[in-house]
Amino acid sequence: QVQVVESGGGLVQAGGSLSLSCAASGRTSRTRVMGWFRQVPGKEREFVAAISKSGDRTKNGDSVKGRFTNSRDGAKNTAYLRMNSLQPEDTGIYYCAVDATYSERLSSSVDDFEDWGQGTQVTVSS
Repeated sequence: QVQVVESGGGLVQAGGSLSLSCAASGRTSRTRVMGWFRQVPGKEREFVAAISKSGDRTKNGDSVKGRFTNSRDGAKNTAYLRMNSLQPEDTGIYYCAVDATYSERLSSSVDDFEDWGQGTQVTVSS
């Protein structure tokens, strides 16, 4: 089992930036694709980004393309999500998780991820 801990959320004005971190631990954590999702009350968890185990391939959700960048530090076993040009619709709880399929594929499906963190709140004011 992998443990992930998200951090870096907060309150920011529209147009601002935030960086989130996802620290992973566990025997297989370095060999798994890592993903970011977000959720607001009453809605399903939405795909934000995914990154390969080596960090050489990334995938972003349509709603964040061109604004969010994800990266990964293998030495620290930590994934990062840099969020620029934030808008009120980016508000939500941001979760990190690891791929459950042990594949190299960058999935955008919540069902393909497991070992979710507790989440970190991001609030963007207008």
